[in-house]
Amino acid sequence: MADPISVTESYIESTERIQPHQANNYENAHGGEIVKLMDELAAVAAMQVAGEICVTAHIGSVDFQAPLPVGNVATLSAYVYDTGDTSLDVRVNVEGRDPRTNGTETTTSACFTLVAVDADGDPVPVPEVVAETDREHELVAAAPC
Repeated sequence: MADPISVTESYIESTERIQPHQANNYENAHGGEIVKLMDELAAVAAMQVAGEICVTAHIGSVDFQAPLPVGNVATLSAYVYDTGDTSLDVRVNVEGRDPRTNGTETTTSACFTLVAVDADGDPVPVPEVVAETDREHELVAAAPC
């Protein structure tokens, strides 16, 4: 089995400006678009730990806390906070920022469970993720949905 990996080694961020084609009738990001971006980033965080392709098995408790208007910037962050034999639990948060005022707020958060798979689609073992620093312990404590 591979050596344990720290929580921060799985941490990743992505930034996206919300465009009109991503919006609903109210000129805010469509919830499905946001979940798609979150799912893609969750997979990247999981793959950084697993070293294999990871597929989504479950999305739990997607919380839409505030709208994300067209033209605003979404900063997504994701990290693996727990692992099983072949599964990885990933927390994803989205912060919205108005580029004119730089005011930020949390807009969306969710927990994803992904499974590492080989080229044939069969589940494969993943390394353990461990919290070593105070910051990592804080991330793990805040993670479960």
